[in-house]
Amino acid sequence: MDQAAKVERGAFNDEDLLARLGYKQEFKRDFSRLELFGLCFTIVGVVQSIAAVLLYSIPYGGTSAMVWGWFTCSCFLITVALAMAELGSAAPTAGGLYYWTFQFSSPRYRKVLSWLIGYVNTAAYIAGMASVDWGVATQIMAAANIGTDGRFVATNAQVYGVYAALMCMHAIAASMATKILARLQYVYMFLNLALFLAVIIVLPVSTPSNLHNTPSYAFTHFENTSGWPNGFSFILSFLAPAWTVAGFDTSVHISEEARNAPTAVPFAIMSTVVVSTTLGWIVNIVLAFYIGDDLASVIGNPIGQPMATIVFNSVGKAGTLVIWAFMIITLWMTGMDYLIAGSRQVFAFSRDNALPLSRFLYNINQTTKTPVHAVIFLAILSLLLALISFAGPLAITAVFTIWIGGSKFTPGPFNLGPLSVPIAFVASAYMIFMIVVFLFPAVPDPTSESMNYTIVVVGGVVALSLGYYFFPKYGGRHWFIGPVETIREVETAESVTDDEKDSKNSKRAE
Repeated sequence: MDQAAKVERGAFNDEDLLARLGYKQEFKRDFSRLELFGLCFTIVGVVQSIAAVLLYSIPYGGTSAMVWGWFTCSCFLITVALAMAELGSAAPTAGGLYYWTFQFSSPRYRKVLSWLIGYVNTAAYIAGMASVDWGVATQIMAAANIGTDGRFVATNAQVYGVYAALMCMHAIAASMATKILARLQYVYMFLNLALFLAVIIVLPVSTPSNLHNTPSYAFTHFENTSGWPNGFSFILSFLAPAWTVAGFDTSVHISEEARNAPTAVPFAIMSTVVVSTTLGWIVNIVLAFYIGDDLASVIGNPIGQPMATIVFNSVGKAGTLVIWAFMIITLWMTGMDYLIAGSRQVFAFSRDNALPLSRFLYNINQTTKTPVHAVIFLAILSLLLALISFAGPLAITAVFTIWIGGSKFTPGPFNLGPLSVPIAFVASAYMIFMIVVFLFPAVPDPTSESMNYTIVVVGGVVALSLGYYFFPKYGGRHWFIGPVETIREVETAESVTDDEKDSKNSKRAE
């Protein structure tokens, strides 16, 4: 069988499976298995993502938390990936989590649970988009600080201004045609791997000997400056790997644009998690060896970014600006891909009439074959969410921590067999535990400025979505039916057309 025939057969099977799930094919299936992996891998963005959240790792246990906190959390993340890959193989639809919730929950509660998960997942994508672009903005400001020898220190307003400009750029880029978005993933993968190699090679070669740490220090030095008890502090260090590797489920939301989705989706999920956790662990080990032993100065440096400080101490101003430029570019790519995936979640939830403005948001641009309205909607809400940064220097932490967030099951090609239930149990227990942990403030006895506003934002999302669902007369419980079978609309229209043709032919015959 030649390549064209294979592609055609795969497309037919994908459309047939999507039809069995209740949806008509509306996107162009231009993503190959490798390109889908590239999108997920870019969203994870190992080195640049570690740079964005290293500030939330070092205070909770120093080098040992960087190394072993990452390793421990990675083991649990792999169980989550396994469980999600199995679901993604069985039901590869852009709706993802909320679709699965409806299909596999008790009939009595499936509508309200699907509604709630859909809103929480949509809010998580809004927060995820905000957190990525905020990370890009702060890294740009770190570069400006380095370039001016510390004379420039950005204000919140200046960071937000850069953030807003980045969001507008991403909204334009993420609205391009599917084929262009798919091919860009090869460039993104190359640059991400190049950045990884640059960091793990340059630091050992260029770091002054007085900043070299012994293996004992790198692997066992525990330094807790957070104020929390040591055990709990170590758990809080999981925020760095959880945020960095989060987003591997995005392949599910792109599944309606992928060829051979039942195998491509689990491949993308598992490959992304295994590769990213491994590369990330290597990066953390290298950083632990060449960070020096004055961790407080790394955290409190005027540059404002621990990763930038480490690189600066190793290669100086010029070398840091070069590496940091690639750091900014690759994290910008992460933001673009994340907006692509998030817009598909918004599109899918609107397709099932769950979001306000669903008629506007459920739209495919006929030129690009992408959901441009959903892209713009997600970008605008992310702009509004980032205004929380003006509540205090630690308030934006809420944006980072939010992101961490029936029928008989018929497995797809990727099937865990008898391990399915125990792995799902471990993954679920881990997620529930970590959701509770990440609601805690960064420091004990928080003030209004050091408060972790995650509980406010998440609680607000849950309260508002449930309030909307149970609202008398006009609430979702009066009209939301769960996933809408759009394929029937097509079949009905085709049936009417065929009947009209038959009627006209009969009249002509007479």
